[in-house]
Amino acid sequence: MRTLNFSSKALLLLILLALCGTLKAASPDPVRGTKGMVVSASDLASQVGLLILKRGGNAVDAAVATGFALAVTYPPAGNLGGGGFMVIHLKNGKDIALDYREKAPIRASKNMYLDSLGNFDLAKSTEGFLSSAVPGSVAGLIYALEHYGTMKLEDVIQPAIDIATDGFPLSFRLSEAMASEFSQFQKYPSSSKVFIHNGEPLREGFVFKQPDLAKTLSLIKEKGKDGFYKGEIAELIEQQSRQMGGIITKEDLENYSVVEKEPVKGTYRGYNIVSMPPSSSGGIALIEALNILENYSFTKEDWNSSTYIHRMVEALRYVYADRSKHLGDEAFYPVPKEWLTSKEYAKTIFSKISGRAISSKDVLPGSEPMHESMQTTHYSVADQYGNAVSTTTTLNSSFGNKLVVEGAGFLLNNEMDDFSAKPGEPNQFGLIGSEANSIQPGKRMLSSMTPTIVLKDNKPFMVIGSPGGSTIITVVLQTIMNVLDFHMNIQEAIDAPRIHHQWLPDELYYEPFGVSKDTFENLKNMGYIFGGERTLGRAEGILIDQNNNTFYGATDPRGYGQAAGF
Repeated sequence: MRTLNFSSKALLLLILLALCGTLKAASPDPVRGTKGMVVSASDLASQVGLLILKRGGNAVDAAVATGFALAVTYPPAGNLGGGGFMVIHLKNGKDIALDYREKAPIRASKNMYLDSLGNFDLAKSTEGFLSSAVPGSVAGLIYALEHYGTMKLEDVIQPAIDIATDGFPLSFRLSEAMASEFSQFQKYPSSSKVFIHNGEPLREGFVFKQPDLAKTLSLIKEKGKDGFYKGEIAELIEQQSRQMGGIITKEDLENYSVVEKEPVKGTYRGYNIVSMPPSSSGGIALIEALNILENYSFTKEDWNSSTYIHRMVEALRYVYADRSKHLGDEAFYPVPKEWLTSKEYAKTIFSKISGRAISSKDVLPGSEPMHESMQTTHYSVADQYGNAVSTTTTLNSSFGNKLVVEGAGFLLNNEMDDFSAKPGEPNQFGLIGSEANSIQPGKRMLSSMTPTIVLKDNKPFMVIGSPGGSTIITVVLQTIMNVLDFHMNIQEAIDAPRIHHQWLPDELYYEPFGVSKDTFENLKNMGYIFGGERTLGRAEGILIDQNNNTFYGATDPRGYGQAAGF
């Protein structure tokens, strides 16, 4: 056996690297392409999207194919039984936002998760059929394809059907994710049938076949939206919902509709920011934060310094406080979008930021924001024609409510827990929601998903997004600033350590090696309370150099996705 001999200099270097907070390991080069790029949390799904681009499809065609493929290859968050948001920039300059967030069933009521004494029952909002909202993903993907794609549904969905039918070998990380939910899957025969083999968790290398899911996808291929929201699948959902104490009906499914909206827009240092409006809070929060921070000038040396972190955190206190007070489903609650995203309002916040940390309780009275599940997934697509798509989708918790629809092969969401079941009472993550996000029939629950496209001269420059619940906003914010302020390439910008603060709880979170010892001490002396180390987000991004028609794709090393270009 060979032994490794380290010189004293090499050993000293390793020690210094371990002790130094802000030294970043060299990032690999981004994936390069000249005709298109797809970046997602699944290598197979990215390859499916790339295949569609190679066949002449546009970015929307590829995004839809990637979305259906993720429902097969990435069951923790890819889905048919969840919902999401899509931001599109078309080659003709038009920007579109598609809201296909899940909706509360018609029989939902404000107090449905309270017991006879008026106390919040956590299990009801997170487990079983009662935790599920009406899914929107299938409707959203088909709407995007029919309105802005160029290919037929049968062509973009067939790769997902093939993968579900033939199966694919499980990676170590995906098999571990499944194994971590083993006891939950055991509760339901339909879930055990899919995620358990011979009484044991599925292991790395197991060829994972999903025949029932392939059947459902085939029905969608044949009948379009009606293949999911009417007929056999709708009947299965309603029947099992009724048997298991849920409230979703065929009427809920048949009446589900996608909402096409104008994206929220802003500018930052000469670039145009195009992002998601409510029922996501992400776009408004992102633009508000950028507007505040644009009042500062940053140099390369400022990156993750105590001054830079201080300015960002103080801006984020106000952003997340505004999120709590003002944001909800626009169909049910008046959201002051123009005011929150105005440069003038940002200047009033900027003027309040001093050289010390402000206590969050002094920023704005209100309710603590809901904490969302980290188990979301994002994918970014850009094509050679000038189109770009940024999409974030979720089941809420990892594998949703862990309940597979018998005979249909897909998991359902537990998105109802993203509502404020009882304003002032904590949800499954111990945090508190506000009246603006209370349960109402047909309402879409608030989200932090932030699918975003950055434009330069009205052409796509950057396509970005991330999972991560309430941290999504700060992940997307820092990635954009890493590129525009600190001139990192897209892989460096995504790899770089991150920080997070969301007003309440009044704690600053940071990633390993993200904050140096000196910076840590400086921030403590400025009055900051640290919440400890944690992993923040898993961004998937594309940078487009219009001067040489080159796409640069990057997947986050915190996850296990792939950038695929040609």
